[in-house]
Amino acid sequence: MEININTQGKETVATLCGRLDTLAAQESAAQFEALQEKARGTVILDCSKLEYISSSGLRLFLTLRKAADTKGGKVVVKDLSADVRNVFMITGFMNLFEFQ
Repeated sequence: MEININTQGKETVATLCGRLDTLAAQESAAQFEALQEKARGTVILDCSKLEYISSSGLRLFLTLRKAADTKGGKVVVKDLSADVRNVFMITGFMNLFEFQ
């Protein structure tokens, strides 16, 4: 799992590449914590290269969303593949995020 983070002004884009399974979620936790620091603005999670997400990965998304809510920011998820979108629909996460 690779996460590339770019910030311009109050907008931060995190591009997720690979599989966000349980092991990758543990390894990516520090990067998601860094995103929480930027949650006062808009955090865009670009999932165009995300192949898979587990419940551990969903937990990272949810924790980031809660941090943004607390700080007055927002999290936008964009470009979900059909498989990842299906996971979001089954788990009810489609109701928790703004999508592009």
